Amino acid sequence: MKILEFSESWYQFLIIAVVCYFIGCFNFALLISRSKAKDITKIGSGNPGTMNMSREFGWKIGLLTFFCDAFKGGIPALISYFLYRNYVFAGTEMLVSDFTRYFCGVFVVIGHIFPVTMQFKGGKGIASTLGLFWLCLGCEKWWWLLIGFAFLCFIVLFIFLTEWGSLGSLLGVTGFSVTQMILFFFRYGGNALNAYLICLYLIIFLINVLTWCAHHKNLVRLFSGEEHHTSLKKLTKKKEK
Repeated sequence: MKILEFSESWYQFLIIAVVCYFIGCFNFALLISRSKAKDITKIGSGNPGTMNMSREFGWKIGLLTFFCDAFKGGIPALISYFLYRNYVFAGTEMLVSDFTRYFCGVFVVIGHIFPVTMQFKGGKGIASTLGLFWLCLGCEKWWWLLIGFAFLCFIVLFIFLTEWGSLGSLLGVTGFSVTQMILFFFRYGGNALNAYLICLYLIIFLINVLTWCAHHKNLVRLFSGEEHHTSLKKLTKKKEK
């Protein structure tokens, strides 16, 4: 393993943060809707995300938007994994790639929710976050991709049965987060006071805070019994525009 001194390589993390933020600013929902001569931010709920795209353009376009946003969240993290997987932070046994995966991810999510290109009014970050965790867990072992996909299917099933789209999505994000943190705990449990590990846990927690806060209006409506139902059955029957 190679040693990475943060004091000598801090600028790399600054570059990563800036690049990933601007990757997050690229909104596929807006691009796809404009290709259809419409602006997704001005129709439906106004949210440039999977659900609104599905309601306005049909489930196929919604699914396309989901996967575009999911890979937007996951691919930068995956690239950083391959770049840093043979490095450990100086004085620790912690893999730099474990840290950079989610360091990339949190800035993509921030860029997606608060894009400078859209006056800081973006999407809610669910697809990008789910894609991030799905591909990051795949870095653990290849078969985690299958487990992650099964969990994504469970989220869809939950939404199908309950018609609570926001709640299902948020529970999915939290479930992925807890799974990854448990894996890190067993990997580095003997070195729990490692500053890099603590920062990593805080980053994963921050990703959850960002997505949950982005859904605060949905949560208020949910607890007051006024949340709009998300019927996947109706979405699958909706014709594309």
